[in-house]
Amino acid sequence: MRTLLRGGRVVDPGSGFDGVADVLVGDGAIEAVGANLSAPDATEVDVTGLVVGPGFVDLHSHVHSVAGQRLQAMDGVTTALDLEAGLMPVERAYAEAAAAGRPLHYGFSASWGAARAQVLAGIAPDASIGSGLAVLGNPRWQRSSSAVELRTWLSLLDGELAKGALGIGVLMGYAPATEPGEFLAVAHLAAKAGVPTYTHVRELVEVDPAIPVDGSVEIAVAAGETGAAMHHCHVNSTSGHHVDRVLATLDNARREGSRVTVEAYPYGAGSTAVGAAFIEPDRLRMKGLRPSSVVILETGERVRDEARLRQIRETDPGAPCLLEFLDETDPRDRGLLHQALAFPDAIVASDAMPVYWPDGRTESTGWPLPPGGTTHPRTAGTFAKTLRLMVRETGTWSWLEAFRRCAYLPSRLLDDVAPAARGKGHLAPGADADLVVLDPARITDTATYTDPTRPSQGVQHLYVAGVPVVSEGELDVAALPGKPLRGEPK
Repeated sequence: MRTLLRGGRVVDPGSGFDGVADVLVGDGAIEAVGANLSAPDATEVDVTGLVVGPGFVDLHSHVHSVAGQRLQAMDGVTTALDLEAGLMPVERAYAEAAAAGRPLHYGFSASWGAARAQVLAGIAPDASIGSGLAVLGNPRWQRSSSAVELRTWLSLLDGELAKGALGIGVLMGYAPATEPGEFLAVAHLAAKAGVPTYTHVRELVEVDPAIPVDGSVEIAVAAGETGAAMHHCHVNSTSGHHVDRVLATLDNARREGSRVTVEAYPYGAGSTAVGAAFIEPDRLRMKGLRPSSVVILETGERVRDEARLRQIRETDPGAPCLLEFLDETDPRDRGLLHQALAFPDAIVASDAMPVYWPDGRTESTGWPLPPGGTTHPRTAGTFAKTLRLMVRETGTWSWLEAFRRCAYLPSRLLDDVAPAARGKGHLAPGADADLVVLDPARITDTATYTDPTRPSQGVQHLYVAGVPVVSEGELDVAALPGKPLRGEPK
């Protein structure tokens, strides 16, 4: 099936083109971009007054479900990858996603946390986000490794890379007291394999002066010493009120030639398992936060005091929760979020979380989604909210820069590990037919912390591998064209 998008404002961050043109799509690829294209056999779609660009590539999505990916589709995403945490075994993760079908393209990194948990705690991974969250609060895998243990779990990671993992996801913030030499060993492995790492950094020295090494300094030093491409996940949430210093550290590392990239999302609250090391009451206090900064997702409970927080962490450490780290109603805190997004070459990434229903389900193939689902609003609204804030309301970014941050730069991060990524994030002939068509005057998020599964508005059309997943603002429930994006062993 061929499709001709007629008369839209075409924005291609690959070539720098921003102007009115037609886009012809056929057989999953872009055939041509230009004025007055002719294709009598193509289905013509009038997109006059709309912006046409490459679909957004989300490097940091934990949804792993049709339900979650449909929310992301309405947010303009065409490729949703779990790279910060990853899944293990990666072959099983790919096989299960393919068997269930996905509306968006998908892919996974090799899971540092799962590999360590298997070797240090005897916890067998099952390629499940639920099991991954449950293990985060288990102290048995959070210790430093012996020399034999280190070699063993590094070998597991190397094996996952050989089976198609898109680099190595490192949840260092969940085991913050581990020996720094272990992280350096991961960086050496990544450099040797020619793959990126994606790191949730450990605590900052301003928060915990006793930390073995400052989280932002650690990633900069490892990149400089090994030459590995190292990606700093959600700098907004791990830096909090210290984002100035962290961004300066990363900028200095880049100026010295290190391959350090960074991502951010436009929310002042994060989401994780309540058993995470950094939600321990003493560590919250170090950050200037309180138990009441924690909200349990599935019940809506705002934790009242330290005793209650310790109880939940002990009885249900895998329970998903929100952690409020910046106050979005405070002008200074809003400025810090803006600063993280505006940082040169910062990539937009959602950290999208699963949707949980009261009966325990995390999946629904119905649309609209059944009522009562809970998640973080970033699952549904990250990209539309970013466009609203950075383009529509403040003019910080042009549309060309917005597509560069949301589509082009994340794709280029994957070029070496996954050559198939070279077809994403731009609109040159031969590129993948992953496109978003949005209304520049209407694009906005609607999801809130109290109503987090409301889809974004303003995405009029979304094509994944040339297949319409969203048409005239309506999602097609029959469309499951997502394909795996895999790493290719060197």
